[in-house]
Formats: sequence, C-alpha cells, structure tokens
Amino acid sequence: MHLSKSLSLGVAAIALLCANSVMAQVADGDTSTMKIGFSNSYSGNSFRQVMNQSFEAIAKQAVADGVIADYGMVSANNNVTEQAGQIQNMILEGYDAIAILAGSDTALNGAVRDACDAGITVVVFAGTVTEDCAYNVNYNWASMGKQEIDFVAGQLGDKGNLLEIRGIAGDSTDKDISDGLHSAAEAYPDLNFVGTVYGQWTSTVAQKEVATVLPTLPDVDAVVTQGGDGYGAAMAFAASGRKMPIIIMGNRQDELAWWKEQKDANGYQTMSLAATPSVSQIAFWTAQQILAGKDVPKKVEVPLLTINGDDLDAWLAATPVGGVANPTYTQDLVVKMIDANKNGDPLPATPAPNQ
Repeated sequence: MHLSKSLSLGVAAIALLCANSVMAQVADGDTSTMKIGFSNSYSGNSFRQVMNQSFEAIAKQAVADGVIADYGMVSANNNVTEQAGQIQNMILEGYDAIAILAGSDTALNGAVRDACDAGITVVVFAGTVTEDCAYNVNYNWASMGKQEIDFVAGQLGDKGNLLEIRGIAGDSTDKDISDGLHSAAEAYPDLNFVGTVYGQWTSTVAQKEVATVLPTLPDVDAVVTQGGDGYGAAMAFAASGRKMPIIIMGNRQDELAWWKEQKDANGYQTMSLAATPSVSQIAFWTAQQILAGKDVPKKVEVPLLTINGDDLDAWLAATPVGGVANPTYTQDLVVKMIDANKNGDPLPATPAPNQ
C-alpha cells in the first residue's frame, strides 16, 4: 500500500513537472522580409501613448533581430473615417499584417475586409470589429468583475456592503465589467451593493463622485472599481473620516504607492488588476506568429495584469510616477497565451518584474 502511494505521488510529480515545462509552440516560418503596421484610433491620453511606445519598442527590436523587415504606426484622432483611410494606405504600402485598435466595431469593416481580400493579416485588439475575417485579441472583461467579487468575498467572509465605481456611462467595456461584478455577486447573497458612481476611470472624478455619495451611504466594506479610480476613492474615504474599506486598485502608480504605504503602516490588504497598454505587444506577436504559419484561433483571450501583495513591491518599483504597470510581452509568452486558448487551458500569468 505504501509502495502504491509512493508510485502515485511519483507519477503526479512527473505530470506536474511535465506540465510546468511545456514549451511554447513557436512557429518559425520566415517573416524576415515582412512588415507589420499598427493603426491606433486615438493617442490623446497617456495610456494610448504608452501603448504606442510599447508597440514601437517590440517592433523595433524585432527589426533589429531580423524577425521582420519593418513596421509602421499611425493614429487617427478618434475619427473612424480617418482611421479607415489610414488602413487603406497601409494596404497600398504593402504591409503583410496590420494590428488595429478600432475606433468603432462596425465603421471599419470595409477597410478590414479590403485588407483581408488583399491577403493581409488583420489583428484587432482591446476591442472588436464585426468583420469576421479579422483575428480578435481581447480581454474577458466579465472575468475582471468576478475576480474582484471573489476577492472581497474572501476578505469579508462572504458578506458586507459594496460601493461600485463604474467607468463611463454607455461604454461597452464599462457595461461588461459591471455585468461581471453583478453576475459574480449572485453567488454571495450577503454581499450588497449600496451605491454606484461613475468615476470615468480617473482619480479626480472618482474622488469627487465618491465624496458626494458617501454621506448618503451606510457603512461600506469594499469598493469595487474599473481601473484608475482607486486612489481617488481612497482620498474621499480618508477625507470623510470613515473606516477605510477594501478598495480594489487598477495598477496605476498612485494606487500602488498608496496601497504600499497603507500595507507598511497597518497591514492593509487589497488587490490590483487592469488591462495594460502593452497589450499592443500581444497583438504584434500574434500577427507575427500568424505570418510565420502558426494556427491561431480567431479569438484570443489575454490575461488582465493582476498584482497581489506578494509582488506589489516589484511592480511599484517598475512603474514610473504617473504611469501604469506595463509588462513587456515576449514572443514566447504570447505563444503560450495562444496555445492556452487553443487547448482550453488556463491563461499563463504575467510574471512580476525581475522574475
């Protein structure tokens, strides 16, 4: 019996070792003569500007390494007509693949179809288009809401009062995250939403809106958020003199710095999660791998960046003041994401800096 148990443990250990050592199935077709372009719908805020910088950094290195021949980047001023024209120009300029952050899920369909018909690989990311010839790289926003609810339920013993800070009314991402929050909360009947405000994903607006609604609310045990609003919420609670609730953070430097300050002072616990500007790098490597011959699903879900207490210091140290945590996505890690989507496996975690 002891021998059987030992054998079972040995087999399990070998299986775990094999699972951890699975290599990314990187396609090695020659892309050294090819060009990959990036069409961004808008570059007027810091998040989009870092997104451009992230794409350029990885593309420039790929050119230096001989992976591709060239790259190009264009941005429209939140004008889908202008963006469609820019995509048409990229078609004429002979790009082999175009990564697109679309200003509309329908208005670019004609340009996307023209690119596909010209034999160009189109990868739309951090949003969608309804033209089905394009590949789609995106987050599961509903999962963001579920992660938050599961965390606060665990911290609160499955019961307590929640304040929800939403993004921008009418935005599809705001709706998806909020729907995910409320759907996940159905599993915890003693978690109660006692208030909702719209923080527009900015600290200053969130602080003002939370400060306005707080006098009307009972005790709040946790604040569930959408990113960029956690620091403002913390400032509003601090000014009110109320007990500081659990506030989910959104990977901005001011949020991480405030969390560390509280953690060091009194053991404050929370978590932080959000999209990253460098999702543009995931789109780049997805396009390159398609060109190299890899079989890629038309829809590729990518992981949100989740920061826990154990890796808070590493991410804070790597995040510039005024910035947002922004990992570098390697070809190997992106291929693991693609393979996880193909095989129905859990998405690989994004390693903390210096790991």
